[in-house]
Formats: sequence, structure tokens, C-alpha cells
Amino acid sequence: MAATVIRVEGLGKKFHIGAQRDRYRTLRDRIAESMTAPVRRAARLLRGEATGAAELSETIWALKDVSFEVREGEVVGIIGRNGAGKSTLLKVLSRITEPTEGRAELRGRVSSLLEVGTGFHPELTGRENIYLNGAILGMRRAEIERKFDEIVAFAEVEKFIDTPVKHYSSGMYVRLAFAVAAHLEPEILVVDEVLSVGDAAFQRKCLGKMEEVAHGGRTILFVSHNMGAVDNLCTRGIWLDEGRIRVDADPGTAISAYLKGTAQGNGGSGRIQERRPTNGARIVAARLLDGAGSPCDTFLMGETVVLEFDVDFERRFDELHIALEVKRVDTGIHILHMVNDDCGFQVTQPGPGRRRFRVRMPNCLLYPASYKFSIYLGAGGRGDRLDNVEDIVEFNMVQSGVTKRTQRLSVHKEAVFFHPTEWEIE
Repeated sequence: MAATVIRVEGLGKKFHIGAQRDRYRTLRDRIAESMTAPVRRAARLLRGEATGAAELSETIWALKDVSFEVREGEVVGIIGRNGAGKSTLLKVLSRITEPTEGRAELRGRVSSLLEVGTGFHPELTGRENIYLNGAILGMRRAEIERKFDEIVAFAEVEKFIDTPVKHYSSGMYVRLAFAVAAHLEPEILVVDEVLSVGDAAFQRKCLGKMEEVAHGGRTILFVSHNMGAVDNLCTRGIWLDEGRIRVDADPGTAISAYLKGTAQGNGGSGRIQERRPTNGARIVAARLLDGAGSPCDTFLMGETVVLEFDVDFERRFDELHIALEVKRVDTGIHILHMVNDDCGFQVTQPGPGRRRFRVRMPNCLLYPASYKFSIYLGAGGRGDRLDNVEDIVEFNMVQSGVTKRTQRLSVHKEAVFFHPTEWEIE
């Protein structure tokens, strides 16, 4: 079993917000203020205003009772909303800020990339900053020189390596900062959401480098809002919410819980706008549910997806035909066509009124992507159209433990389903 390189126990970080900061004051200022303080305090009391620093400030816990362990070689993705405490956690682990309570132990050389150019001196050149960062990490000059050309080539700043970094663009800054952090052989690499500064090609390059670092047995803590990158790169996911750990599990489970817990918008439901009268029946609403019957628009592979929809009937129909289509959002290709007759379900329609239909898709193994449902309603032997609605509800599939690998399945754009198979060799 791999050794534990990060141990966090009961970690908490408290900040005071809203308190007035003291400006620089001379001795004469302090004496004068002490003499006028009683008068000012009395005036505030008469006006009903706050009179003490405690009343002028508010305490907020950016982290509260955070505990976890990370073993050597793990790639841990930390996800959550803005303000959830992700960056504060990394700053505590990088020894940039002290915790208010609890403790954190790290065993090994730590390289952090928390903000664009963290640790860089703006007046120094790119070359000088590479050597400075290496020295901060405790590396010998010979070690830095051995990696120097590789760092410069990766960052693509050969022409500007002897230019002060204060003249770099934000993209150049982050390219060099990431190259230094990733190439100077740290045992633990801590990366915050800084890759968004670079272009798409460089982001892919960075993710590839982090994967290479991870395969080398080193440990990575990776904060990102890019769920695809977390799912693809990480072997474990931690969801932070309001400074506390909500989920610590495999990436698919953590991402699914996070997306479900913070879902915005219609939450997997859709209501059709008013349309012209149809041929005696109208689809009026639809919603998505999980296997337990709760509203949901994000599912793990292998979970049950339930589509529920309401139809208003103006009269009786002896023979109804209902078809559902599923379209993949990114490609626009219709990948599923399901009809009630094919499943042996005969629709009995007693007469006018509203009816609710519920269709279950157990053990759904669609590839991770976004999808949309469309509904078609017909009647009679030829299935004459009564009503249809396109793209009424959208849902997301997230990779889960159904598969045994960590590589993200959605990179295969032509694939639609994952199907478990049995392998053998003679």
C-alpha cells in the first residue's frame, strides 16, 4: 500500500470580514484619538450605531472540520462552487496561510501553482525566475539546469526567456509558471484553477503533463471547474461545499453529487409553450426523475433514468402510439428511438382529461455527454400525428464505477453506449 503523503485533520480557517482596517498612525494620532474616543462613542450610542470592532466585523469559516488523507501517486480533484473553500485549502496546504484550527501534514517537496505567476518576481527575467523557483523548492543548480531547456520549450517562451516577466502577457505568465511547477520534480503538485488563462491547446498540453507526472508516482491536488478535466485526469474527487467536505469518492460519484446538489435552471423539467390546437391531444409538460422518483437532470452511468410527461386529451382514442427520441446535444445525432408498442405496452385511454405517463430506462449506459428528449404522440393504425415536442428536457450522463478505467469515455465522439463485455485469452 502506498504511503500517506498528505494528512489533514480537523482543518479550519476563519476570516473576519467587514472590520475596519487601521491605517498607519503616529503617536500624536493615537493620543488625539484616545482623547476624543469617549465623545465619538457616546455620539454613536445616541444614533444607535455599532460601537465596537466586534460589531463592525463578521466571522466566516472558509474551511470547517476538513479531514482527509492522500496517498502517494493519487490525483485528487477538488470541486465546488466559487467560495466553497477550495483555494483556501490549497493555500493552507502550500503553507501560504496558517489554519485557524486543526493540522495538515505534507511529506515531500511541494510545488504550487495557485495564481498566475505565484512565486515569480516581476522584475526578474524568465530565466532568473526559473532558478529562483527551483531554489525555493530546495533543488540544486545542476538539477535546475538539467530541466531548464525542457521547461522553456514547454512554456514556448524561448524568445522572451531573458525578458523581465512583468512584460509577459497573462498567457505567457501562466505557461512559464506551470512549466516550472510541473518540471522541477516535486513530490506533490498543487494546481488551482489557473489553466483557464491559457488557450485550449495549452490546456490540453498541461493536462497531458499532469497525467505524465501522476504516472511517475507523484501526487497531484487539482482544483478545477472543468468537470471533464477532473473526470479524465483524477483518480479521486472531493466536493467542498461551504468549507466542508460533502463527498469524497471516485471522480464520477463526486461530480454527479456536485452537479445534482448545485443544479440550476429547470432541474430536469420542461413546460411547453402555448401552441395552436392539435388533433385532440396536447403534450403539456415533462420532467426527469431518478430511480427513487426525485427530480434529477444528472445521472451516473448505470442509474435509472425516468421520463415523466403529461398529456391533455380532448376525446377518447382507441389506439395510441407514443415514441421517444434521445438526441446527443454536441453532435445533434438522434441515438435512441423508443416506441410503446415495441415494449409491449398498450396505452389504454379512457376518455377526456389529463393523463401522466412514466417511462423508465433502467441501467442506462449512455456515454458521458448531454442529451435531450423529444416526444411524439400518434393515434390509429397508421399512427397519425396528434402532437409532438422537440428537445423538451435535457439531461447529463457522468462516468461512474461501471467502467474500470479513469480515462474519460466521452473523448470517443462516435460512441454512444458502454456495454460490459467479458474478456479472455487462449
